[in-house]
Amino acid sequence: MNRTRISRLLTLTALAVLGVVLSSSIIWAQATPPAVIWPPTTPLADTFKVTYFSNANTAGVPDGTVYLTNPGTSGGSICAMIYVLDPNQELLQCCGCSLTPDSLSTISVNNNLTRSPLVPEVLTFGTIKIISSSGAPTCNPSKPVPTPAVRGWGTHIQIPTGFGPYVTETDFQDATLSSTEVSHLASLCKSILDNASGYGICTCGTGG
Repeated sequence: MNRTRISRLLTLTALAVLGVVLSSSIIWAQATPPAVIWPPTTPLADTFKVTYFSNANTAGVPDGTVYLTNPGTSGGSICAMIYVLDPNQELLQCCGCSLTPDSLSTISVNNNLTRSPLVPEVLTFGTIKIISSSGAPTCNPSKPVPTPAVRGWGTHIQIPTGFGPYVTETDFQDATLSSTEVSHLASLCKSILDNASGYGICTCGTGG
């Protein structure tokens, strides 16, 4: 085998090795997960829970209860950022509750979520929104950073016409969380925390 042929074979071998290296680099680069972008450009899954409360603070009927847990799938403690709205869509109470993995938090609708509204109003019906967030154990509800995966259930006091009160229980419903909704709830809650002299701040009940 002459030198020219040997040289040609070595060149071809070098080119083949280089091609393998470049192909591997491209595949590795494609497999690298994208950086997390905040605010998100698409809705965040498994971070926004919604339910209602009914016949709260009503004499002669049971108290409603919210149950929250952290399944631990996010790798540690997370926050349930809670926002309580009246039927006119006004935010009247907010708070942040820390949940350790596999814990159960039991929260009273009357005593924890509607006891001290922003305005002198007796809350009987309304909406409870929860953003599952990082930030534990501080859990500042004016600075939510959506992170899966709070789970929640709530009891509801029903008083149908002509019948006595009874209790139903449902899961919190998943809803689409946008950066606009996050900013809106955070801004309203910040105003409450900064300016309301202690009113409008809910509490976290027991457990967690």
